[in-house]
Amino acid sequence: MEHNRSGLWGRGSSFKGLEESVVLPIFSVAAQVRVGLTLLLCVISATCNMAMLWTGWSRPAAKGSHARLLLLHLAVADLLVALVVMPLDAAWNITLQWQAGDVACRLLMFLKLLAMYASAFITTLISLDCQAAILQPLATARAWRKNQILLYAAWLMSASLSAPQLFLFHTVTISSPQNFTQCTTHGSFAQHWHEVAYNMFGFLGLFLLPLLVMSACYTRVLLEISRHLSSCNSWSAQETPLRRSRNPIPRARLRLLHLSLAIVGSFVLCWTPYYLLGLWYWFWPVDMEGTVSPSLAHILFLFGLLNACLDPITYRLFAGGWQGSVFYLVLKKLLSFFHLVLKKLLNFFYLALKTLLSFFHMVLKKLLSFFYMVLKVLLSFFYLVLKKLFG
Repeated sequence: MEHNRSGLWGRGSSFKGLEESVVLPIFSVAAQVRVGLTLLLCVISATCNMAMLWTGWSRPAAKGSHARLLLLHLAVADLLVALVVMPLDAAWNITLQWQAGDVACRLLMFLKLLAMYASAFITTLISLDCQAAILQPLATARAWRKNQILLYAAWLMSASLSAPQLFLFHTVTISSPQNFTQCTTHGSFAQHWHEVAYNMFGFLGLFLLPLLVMSACYTRVLLEISRHLSSCNSWSAQETPLRRSRNPIPRARLRLLHLSLAIVGSFVLCWTPYYLLGLWYWFWPVDMEGTVSPSLAHILFLFGLLNACLDPITYRLFAGGWQGSVFYLVLKKLLSFFHLVLKKLLNFFYLALKTLLSFFHMVLKKLLSFFYMVLKVLLSFFYLVLKKLFG
C-alpha cells in the first residue's frame, strides 16, 4: 500500500515477497500533488526553523531561558523532520522504488524515526516545564539545568528507540514482473503480529504516552489555576488586595502556558488523524484499503508534516516582540513570495478561464446558428410538404 510505504516507519512488510504477485506502485496524480505540497512544506519548515534557531542563539538572554532552551531543541527536531522526512518522502514517491542502496535505506529510516521521537518527546518536555513553572514557581532557578538533563535523555531515548530501524529495514529486489527494489522490513519479522506489535510500540512512544503525559500536565495546571482563583476570590471578599496580587499567575507564566498549549494542540491536531488511520491499517488492512482512498491517506500524512511548520510560527506569535527579528523578516519574505506566486497563478487561471469561456461562447454561438439554420430548413421543408398535401 502506498500509504504505508511512505508512512512513519517506511514501507514495512506490505511489500510482498519474491514468490507472490506484486502490484507495483505508480506515480498517480494524488502522489504528484503530495510531492509538490511536501516540497512546499519542506521549504517553509526548514526556513522558519532555521530562522528560529538563528534568532534564539544570537540573543544571549535567550540562551539562559529554560523555556527557550526547549523550544530551540524542538526547532532542531522539526528541522530534522524538514531535512530528512520531507525530502525522503517526496523522492520516494517520485522514484517509486528505492535507489539509494542498503546502507542509506537503514540510515534514513533510523533518522526518520529519530526525528519523530525527538519531536514528540521534546513537546512532552515543554508540557512538563509548563507544569513546573505554574505549580513550582520557586524552582525556576534550577529549571535550565533540569531541562538540559531531560533534553539529553530525550535525544538519547529517541536514538535508542530508533536503533531497531537499522536492523529491521533492508533492500529487497524482485525480478517479476520487472526488476524492482524496495526499502522494506520484509523478512525481518517471523510472524505478522510481531510487526503489528513493533508498530504499536512506536505508536505508544510517538503519540499515546506523550498525549497522556501532556493531558495529565495540563489537567494539574488547570486545577492549580482554579484553586488559586478560588482562594483569591474568597480573600478579596474579605479585604481589598494590593493591585499586584490580584492576578494569581504572573503574566509571563500565563504566556508560557498559552504557548505550550498551542504547541501541544498543534501536535495533537496534526498527528491524531494519521495515527488513527495507521491503527486501522495495522489491524484491518483490507477493510481500510477498501474504505479510505489513497488521496485521503496522502492528505492525512501531509497534515502530520504540517506540525513541523506550525511550531516555529506558533512560538513567534505567542512570544511577542518579533517585529524586526530575523524570523519575522524571513516569514515576511516567504509570505510575499507566496502572495506573488498565488497572484500569478490566479491571474493565469483567470486568463485561461476567460479564454475558455470565450472559446465556448464562440462554439455555442456557432452551434446555435447552425441549429437555427437546420431548424429553419426543416420548417421550410415541412411547410412545403404540408402545402403540397393540403394545398
